[in-house]
Amino acid sequence: MSRRWIDVAGSDAVSETTPLSVELEGLPVVVVRCGAALYAVEDRCTHDGESFAGAEVEDCQLICPRHGSRFCLRTGEALTPPAYEPVRTYAVREENGRVLVEEPP
Repeated sequence: MSRRWIDVAGSDAVSETTPLSVELEGLPVVVVRCGAALYAVEDRCTHDGESFAGAEVEDCQLICPRHGSRFCLRTGEALTPPAYEPVRTYAVREENGRVLVEEPP
């Protein structure tokens, strides 16, 4: 079964400091650059279910703007309370100046 990739933005739209919010088949996702790598996670804090709108990124960690929970962008793992459950991660790649995220199952 082949993967289906969804074009979500130009490469220059994704920064290391501010998550880019996009939608994949109606599912909110944030895409973040960490060095040369790109990461995509579900745009929903597992502590309270709210969006990561306004979140900061530091050391490849996404920091929830409401309660400060930190999530590893590489694995989705919740690193600090009050969140304990990981966020869902998605495969992402850069191709020809575009950012592509794998379609959710």
